[in-house]
Amino acid sequence: MINAYLEITMKVSGEDRSKAGAVYAKYKPTFLTTVPGAKSKDLLLRNEDVQVLHGFDSRASAESYLKSALFGNDVVRELKPYLSADPEVRVYERQ
Repeated sequence: MINAYLEITMKVSGEDRSKAGAVYAKYKPTFLTTVPGAKSKDLLLRNEDVQVLHGFDSRASAESYLKSALFGNDVVRELKPYLSADPEVRVYERQ
């Protein structure tokens, strides 16, 4: 059951959206199979931004992922060239 969501909202220019989407696709299987507590990962493309919504079993699992090597050393590093502003990161917990 999903009890927490990690929402990352990124400003990505139109010409870089497919590249950012490729990073999402590259790491989705690894995220779902190796990150403790990971339940889902969805890409939401809007005109004004790109969002990735991660589902977790708990808030602690979501916050732990933000400190993980996969997130910091791989995902963030590969996305950084496509970001036109710092991403907004939010964690939501189901009540």
